[in-house]
Amino acid sequence: MNSEDEAEYLDAAREAALKAGEEVLLVLGSDDRQIEYKGELDLVTEMDRHSESLIKEFLARSFPHVAVLAEEGGASGDSTGAKWIIDPIDGTTSYAHGLPHFAVSIGLEVEGEIRVGVVYNPPLKECFTAIKGQGAYLNGKRIKVSKTGELKRSLLATGFPYDRKTSPDNNLDKFSALLMEIQGIRRMGSAALDLCYTAAGRFDGYWEMKLKPWDTAAGFLILTEAGGTITDFSGNEYSIYGDELLASNGRIHNQMISVLKELK
Repeated sequence: MNSEDEAEYLDAAREAALKAGEEVLLVLGSDDRQIEYKGELDLVTEMDRHSESLIKEFLARSFPHVAVLAEEGGASGDSTGAKWIIDPIDGTTSYAHGLPHFAVSIGLEVEGEIRVGVVYNPPLKECFTAIKGQGAYLNGKRIKVSKTGELKRSLLATGFPYDRKTSPDNNLDKFSALLMEIQGIRRMGSAALDLCYTAAGRFDGYWEMKLKPWDTAAGFLILTEAGGTITDFSGNEYSIYGDELLASNGRIHNQMISVLKELK
């Protein structure tokens, strides 16, 4: 895939994300929202499904042979080549409660590598984008990770898995350990935006566990293209199909790993 092809994919993903985001925003805070539960804490709204359908239909018109992996609809098509990875609303819990912090996330994976990423935050009209090897951007302006070099001066983000009530591996120990070493922690509720905020220098680092590929595919590329570092909790190579995510500006990465290793 050449750079011109990637630009076409990016343009389509951006337009799909913008269209879906504006649709989703129309009913934010409405009493007419229909909410269902996929698990005790994992919910879905009718707008998740509507947004996903809109995105898939829009992308299919230009790229009918590209496979899809989406949160609500699962996998379709031949994934051995190119594959769209779609989260129609990342931060559904916030969205369902009328809290304006959520995103539409679209990544393009080609032969196991994320090549294109778009994360759009409709309430703030902020669109984060990246093409592999070409940097990361927010509304067309290049972004970079922060320069914070000390963990004690850092602002981090995290989240908690949906099985936190039943599984002892629920991030509470890591939250407590890191909280004692840093300036502050924020729990925002959208993995895609947490990665993009780290890419833009708003957070110095971010960690979470038990995420899905659609949560992180686009944000992973945006973060690395902004100069960030992303691994598992031990510093090994990160996979969007893995269970652990540790992202940072690179300068505090080993310090975060050291704190987490003490828990093992």
